[in-house]
Amino acid sequence: MASSGDPEFVKRAKNHQFEGFTKELEGEWQGPFVFIQAADTQYGMINDWEGRGDGNEWEEEISLTKKAIHAANTMEPRPKFFIVCGDLVHAWPGGKYREEQERDLKATFTALRSDVPLVCVCGNHDVGNSPTQESIIKYRHSWGDDYFSFWVGGVKFLVINSSYYPSNYSDPSVVGELKKEHDDWLDAELEEAKNSDCKHLVVFQHIPWFLTSVDEDNEYFNIDRDVRKIMLAKFKEAGVRTIFCGHYHRNAGAFYDNMEHVITSAIGCQLGKDKSGLRVVKVTEDAVAHQYYDMDSIPQKVDF
Repeated sequence: MASSGDPEFVKRAKNHQFEGFTKELEGEWQGPFVFIQAADTQYGMINDWEGRGDGNEWEEEISLTKKAIHAANTMEPRPKFFIVCGDLVHAWPGGKYREEQERDLKATFTALRSDVPLVCVCGNHDVGNSPTQESIIKYRHSWGDDYFSFWVGGVKFLVINSSYYPSNYSDPSVVGELKKEHDDWLDAELEEAKNSDCKHLVVFQHIPWFLTSVDEDNEYFNIDRDVRKIMLAKFKEAGVRTIFCGHYHRNAGAFYDNMEHVITSAIGCQLGKDKSGLRVVKVTEDAVAHQYYDMDSIPQKVDF
């Protein structure tokens, strides 16, 4: 296992906002921009999944994350931010290697250029399949808020905690009060977005609402059908343009009416035919366009 000391990590997601990315500072359209969307760094999964250990090694994930960071550091134009959509590490809350994996992920990301903020999204491995108040509090202490909004160049972004919604393997009922706070906040943010002049409204989360169809059966990689339909209707009414997710460790996605649901494969362990990589997102006045690249094909220059 790697040993990188205990780096200081600046938590910028506070009070349900992201430091430096407020509406006051970033509420006006400033022209096209780029950001990087990734998912599932999940330090320790490759070793565990391939049966070589119990998640006790994550050098491969460190190497892959370093490649992603190098791409971000050298990309033109400079990405506005680098977001990881959940499952930052593989060990469960309170589990073996959890502290070491978090420490090493933070240490790896110290190499990300200071003017490309790291935005963290909460995944099921980060708070547990059925989160508890303790696991949520520990996540917030380590990484910052588990849900928040931010603005970049006139575009509004919402980061939600998908572990508050039930699936085949999860039961959020034990954190009912925290879930209500999350849902009340989200309703208020969606209502605010309806009345704002944002160019686009974009959502980030870990667990996808669906993989190929809003009507598909419940399974491990999606959220319960009854809940998903209610939430997607809310998003559509508020004008959400794109929803970016992870969790699947493969690329997938589909549309719900004119709202795009994008599932990005992992920086780390792959469960399908895709290679480890990330998604480059180009935001223009009229569109949110994106392309997934494996680590050896990430462009240094992004053209609009």
